Amino acid sequence: MDEALVRSLTPQVIGILVRRGADFAAAEDAVQDALVEAVRGWQEDPPRDPKGWLITVAWNRFLDATRADAARRRREDRAEEEPGPAPDVDDTLQLYFLCAHPSLTPSSAVALTLRAVGGLTTRQIAQAYLVPEATMAQRISRAKRTVSGVRFDQPGDVGTVLRVLYLVFNEGYSGDVDLSAEAIRLTRQLAAAIDHPEVAGLLALMLLHHARRATRTAADGGLVPLAEQDRSRWDTAMIAEGVEILQAALARDRLGEYQAQAAIAALHADAPIAAETDWPQIVEWYDELVGLTGSPVVRLNRAVAVGEADGPRAGLAALAELDAALPRYAAVAAYLHERDGDLATAARLYSEAAQKAANVAERDYLVRQAARLNADR
Repeated sequence: MDEALVRSLTPQVIGILVRRGADFAAAEDAVQDALVEAVRGWQEDPPRDPKGWLITVAWNRFLDATRADAARRRREDRAEEEPGPAPDVDDTLQLYFLCAHPSLTPSSAVALTLRAVGGLTTRQIAQAYLVPEATMAQRISRAKRTVSGVRFDQPGDVGTVLRVLYLVFNEGYSGDVDLSAEAIRLTRQLAAAIDHPEVAGLLALMLLHHARRATRTAADGGLVPLAEQDRSRWDTAMIAEGVEILQAALARDRLGEYQAQAAIAALHADAPIAAETDWPQIVEWYDELVGLTGSPVVRLNRAVAVGEADGPRAGLAALAELDAALPRYAAVAAYLHERDGDLATAARLYSEAAQKAANVAERDYLVRQAARLNADR
């Protein structure tokens, strides 16, 4: 098969299907299906008119998919009208494990999970990621092709599924889809289908973090640090639910990283004011988390907790053991130096951290911190 020819024809065929009435994502999927068939058949029997062949086969695939989707919708409508037995969860679990397959990149795994398990449209996912719909359609189609031949002879990896759900949660909100809320919904679904303490730990962690969401940004969009957030606006019902789920998971004595993270979040949520935070216990939980993960980022966060529990110099000593190239290293160092009274060093480090910030809101916050200290000197 002439790959250069196929690459040149693919966008033309997609465009023809769209003009015939297919939406872009469906057209792209249909063309990809046609290309798979071309790979199988063209080597021995190439068509005289490759473009015409692709158009015919892709259009037939689109019609088949449209009919199948219509039939599925009719079945769903009948199921809603006529209550039946409890649904079998095996198909949903298989989808989770399929979408979190290790052969996929994290971004593709997240997109495929939202499409296949979450039921979001390609347009909604694209809006949430602030990318063109065509780009997201291609990403999802590539992910589908990657896992199309995966067999399920072995049990799925729950840890991989949880990492994908955690990535979805951390995407937060953009467009018209609240990905944090969607991640909570999906994790609730998984928790109802599988009895696993780390699934419960992740759900508790999400709830405890999401309960503080309304207070994380100011009216102008600026970041509000945890210590400065209005705790009266935290969602106490969500916090209570998260704590209850966490306690049940911890009682099973099968500690994992998400349970440990949730325990730290619960201690923050338990403090009525920032000054009453139980930092020594938070350090103990970070010690557990370091033992579970060995993560340098966890060690970085632990240095902050040590600085709060034992004083800024103890925090700086813990920080000195880490690689200065770590993300947020300069920001943590700036905070600890400010706590220790070294305002000149802190201002310089805040400026350095601002240049490395991952997003505009974080950069603006760090710039304001540097300006504040420079003005005070």
